Amino acid sequence: MSIEVMIKRKVQQGPLARKLVPLILQLRTLATYQSGYISGKTLYNVENPEDCLVVSEWQSLAHWYRWMKSEKRAEIQSKIDELTGEQTEYNIYAPMVADKDASKA
Repeated sequence: MSIEVMIKRKVQQGPLARKLVPLILQLRTLATYQSGYISGKTLYNVENPEDCLVVSEWQSLAHWYRWMKSEKRAEIQSKIDELTGEQTEYNIYAPMVADKDASKA
């Protein structure tokens, strides 16, 4: 079963964004070469442009964790957290599947 990872960051507009955005895009580019990677996109909140959201889809939780724990990813992520002064927030979601037996009730 595939999973989707929601990665939330605060990206202040201006000089800081010019340093952060290339790092965020570099992470996504590197992810595309990882086993189990399906797709991803980088979004910003139109009502609050400092809110950045990366949506990343993986074939399995194991594939995501392998990438999450990789040395190269951790190195770039550390630079991002240092620039923002905040921890990046990760939330992992799986498709909601109806229980076959519940439909008989």
